[in-house]
Amino acid sequence: MTTTQTTSETHTAHPPFRASETLGAHLQQLLVDLTDLHLQGKQAHWNVVGKNFRDLHLQLDEVVDDARNFGDDIAERMRALYVVPDARAATVAEQSSLAAFPSTEVDTADTVDLITAAIYAVAGTARRIHDDVDAEDPTTADILHGILERLEQLAWMIDSENRVANSSKPASITV
Repeated sequence: MTTTQTTSETHTAHPPFRASETLGAHLQQLLVDLTDLHLQGKQAHWNVVGKNFRDLHLQLDEVVDDARNFGDDIAERMRALYVVPDARAATVAEQSSLAAFPSTEVDTADTVDLITAAIYAVAGTARRIHDDVDAEDPTTADILHGILERLEQLAWMIDSENRVANSSKPASITV
């Protein structure tokens, strides 16, 4: 029989840095959005239909894997900074800044637009919080840099499925 020894002494850690409430809230928002991106990527992966199905199906696996891994990186960084991450289903549903993904089959072209918008929404969260994070903790900002680089690469690659050479432009650009 194994016994666990308990003690009445309280352990006290002495970290050189602890996240402020603001930093913790920023990382929590990014964690929630990354978790939702992971879930939306899976929803899209299961329900995408149409032309170029297989290629998009496989690209969605990349989105899912990267979002899940980035979420884990952020959650573990939060713990290292003495912040408790919360990515429970109810929390994600309540706090995500991403638009909802359809619950039905979705055509490949529509899936491209929807998942690209979701990826850019997460990148937007990372960009929105970046300066505050960098001011308080440049180490965590470095993590954001890697996340942004990959998310924007994924968005570009997936969005290219619907682009028309020399004709398409981002919605926010006017000529």
